[in-house]
Amino acid sequence: MRLSRRQMLATSLAGLAATRLPAAAPVQIVATTGMIADAARTIGAGLAEVRGLMGPGVDPHSYRQTRTDIVAMTRADLVLWHGLYLEAQMEQFMQDLAVRRNVVAVAESIPRDRLRAHADYAEKFDPHVWMDPALWSTPVAEVARALTVAVPGAEARIAEQAAGYQDVVARLDTYAREVLATVPDSARVLVTAHDAFGYFGRAYGFEVVGIQGISTESEAGLKRIGDIVRMLVDRRIGAVFVESSVSDRNMRALVEGAAAEGHEVRIGGELYSDAMGVPGTYEGTYPGMIDHNVSVIAAALGGRVPQGGMDGRLKAVL
Repeated sequence: MRLSRRQMLATSLAGLAATRLPAAAPVQIVATTGMIADAARTIGAGLAEVRGLMGPGVDPHSYRQTRTDIVAMTRADLVLWHGLYLEAQMEQFMQDLAVRRNVVAVAESIPRDRLRAHADYAEKFDPHVWMDPALWSTPVAEVARALTVAVPGAEARIAEQAAGYQDVVARLDTYAREVLATVPDSARVLVTAHDAFGYFGRAYGFEVVGIQGISTESEAGLKRIGDIVRMLVDRRIGAVFVESSVSDRNMRALVEGAAAEGHEVRIGGELYSDAMGVPGTYEGTYPGMIDHNVSVIAAALGGRVPQGGMDGRLKAVL
């Protein structure tokens, strides 16, 4: 049967309606740490696919890029890394890659006068800036800027999603100030495996004592452990904290050393220092990481913590 001109036109229009043009391929992003990857995934939601190189329990100070990592980074539209000598073993590779690819060290955007110097590394700074959410907002803004360049035409959407993420970061800071203010003055000493909480201490008024330096590559000698044991005993400090990405061997030595002196010290909990929790969990996000740390520290040192943390989402019963 021969179709009329009107029927042929209707058939053609129906065919066009049923045919969908392929959506633009998402921008491919590689991020070194989980904290950067979390910001990129949220700010670039619907626009980018983000691959994080370092998962739970991975120490960025000693991490070396694998062959698979190299392939992913050389093919990516955008590579986001921390900088400030956090990824010490990858620094030269990143600098070389930046000559020919879009590579951004997000923490290098922080003004130098807001960074902590450290005696362990001349002319370098403490890289653990994510421990202070108010300070971390600057690298988050740098992630958004880099995404805006990598995804042309999506400025408004990226700006909206970045603003939402920054609101959560600001809420974390407010929550931390309120909850940590309930810790008694005499208990405001945070003893951890390595010196990753300096910005936390500066922001919230805690004395921070790390067995190792700002890098887990540094070694803790017997004298250092002995000195901290004496401090625990003399000041009657009752809790120390292990870290998810650092061996707990030295922390156990502190507990045993204090016990030998007749003073009981307990492990106050496990903190996320250089890596977040398990992917797919609340603690596997940056907000969950900080909420967990703040809530665990406050609870262990005698503060008042709401059940489940900031929004009632923490797994641990506090």
